[in-house]
Amino acid sequence: MITAMADKPEPEGIVLTEAQQKSRRQRSIAIALALGVLVVLFFAVTMVKGPAVLVRPM
Repeated sequence: MITAMADKPEPEGIVLTEAQQKSRRQRSIAIALALGVLVVLFFAVTMVKGPAVLVRPM
């Protein structure tokens, strides 16, 4: 016998509201931008120091 619940399964776990999903997305974008800025900053510092950054005594 097929029940009505089989037609529409309940989502498992925590279900976020629309506002929570929007907040999570904005936070993820902010973290990604901060990480991108750090990558660019580290790259720029490495370029300013030049190739000598890899030549050092052991």
